[in-house]
Amino acid sequence: MLLASFIGSVIAFGFTSILILWLFSMAKAVGLVDVPHGRKTHEGEIPLVGGLSIYIAAFAATIITGFIMSDGSVLQENSGFFLAGMLLLLVGVVDDYIELRPVAKLVAQTGAALIMIFGSGVVLRDVGSLGNSGELLSTGVFAIPFTIFATIGVINALNMCDGLDGLAGSLALISLGGFIAASLLFGGGQDIGLLSILAAAVTGFLVFNFRFPGRRSAIVFLGDSGSMFLGFAACWFAIKFSQGESRVIPPSMALWFLIVPLFDAVSMTTRRILKKRPPFGADKEHLHHIFLLAGFTVQETVLIMAAISIVGAAVGIGGTYYGVPEYVMVGSFLGLGLMYLWMIVRSWTVMRFLKKSINRRTSVVDRRVNGERRTSSVTYLGPERRSGVDRRGDPRRNDDVNTYEELSKTG
Repeated sequence: MLLASFIGSVIAFGFTSILILWLFSMAKAVGLVDVPHGRKTHEGEIPLVGGLSIYIAAFAATIITGFIMSDGSVLQENSGFFLAGMLLLLVGVVDDYIELRPVAKLVAQTGAALIMIFGSGVVLRDVGSLGNSGELLSTGVFAIPFTIFATIGVINALNMCDGLDGLAGSLALISLGGFIAASLLFGGGQDIGLLSILAAAVTGFLVFNFRFPGRRSAIVFLGDSGSMFLGFAACWFAIKFSQGESRVIPPSMALWFLIVPLFDAVSMTTRRILKKRPPFGADKEHLHHIFLLAGFTVQETVLIMAAISIVGAAVGIGGTYYGVPEYVMVGSFLGLGLMYLWMIVRSWTVMRFLKKSINRRTSVVDRRVNGERRTSSVTYLGPERRSGVDRRGDPRRNDDVNTYEELSKTG
C-alpha cells in the first residue's frame, strides 16, 4: 500500500510539472489566461492551467499505479470521484475561458454532489454525536440536500480563498495532508493512495504558483477549474472519512481540516449580508486582504494563513486521538468562527492591533503591492482573486470599490 502510494505520488508530481510546462504556451495561444486590469496587479497574461494539470496528472497516476500494482479495483473504487471531478473541471475551464453565469457553475457543483452521493455512496447521514449520550444525530430525510449544500459550500469556500499566489493550493495541500495523517493513524491507510496522489499533484502545481525567494509572481494560476476540483476533493474526503460504521474521524473533527476556507466563506457571506450586498459578490475584504492592507507581503500572508490551517488540522487530529467529546470540538470551532467573523467585520480594529497603520497607505507613503514596497498617493489596489467573474473586467476602468474609507467604516 505504501509502495503504491509512493509510486503514485512520484508519477503525479512529475506529470503535473510536465503538463504545466506543456500547456503553458498552448493556454496563451488560445487565450486561457488571466489578463491584468484595474483590479489586478500581476504582470502579463498568466495561464490558467493549474487545475487542468492537477486533474489529468492525478487521473493518470491512479491508472498507472493500479496497472503497476496489478490492482484493477483502484480506478473502479475512485471512478465516482474522477467523474464528478471531470464535470467540475470542464465547467471550470469553460468559465476561465468565456466566463459562465454563476448558475451554470452551481448546476455543475450540484451535479458533482449527486454523482458523489448516488455513484459512490458518499453522503452525510449524520453530523456525529453532539450530546452526552453518544447517540449519533442523523440527518434523516435531509441527508441528500444537506450533502449537496455542504458540497457546494466547501467548493466555493476554497474558491473564495483563491486570492493570492500559492494560497488556495497551500490550503488544499494542508487539508489533504490532514486526511493522510488521519488515514494512517485511525483508518488503516484508507484511501491513502488517492490522497497521496492528489497531494503530490498539488505540490507539483505549487512549484509554479508559490512565490519562492527570487520569484515576484506566480507562473501559472489555479483557475476556477482547479479551485472547484480541489474544493470538491476536500469535501469528498471530509464526508467519506466521517461517515459509516468504519468512519476514520468524527464529523466535528473534519471541520478543523477545512478551518480557514470555511471561516472565510461564512464570515464574508455574513458580512456582505449585514452590509446589504450580494452575498456571493466579489470584494477585497477577506482575511488575506486585511493582512495585505496591514503591510504584510503576499508571501507572509500565505504563510500565516497556512500556519492557521496547519494548527486547525492538528487540532482535528489531536481531538480524535485523545477522544475529545464532539460537542466540545464543535463548540470550540463555532467560538473561533465568531472571533473570525469579528475580525472581518472589525477589519480596521484588526489592522490597528497588528500595529501596521493603514493611514500611511492612503497618502504619499511607503506601501506594499505584490510584496514590494512602492510610494503612492492612492488607496490599496493589491492582488485580487485569480478566478471567478471578478477575474475579468474592462482594463481601462479602475473598478476597485473597497477603499480605505469603506473598510474603516467597519471599525
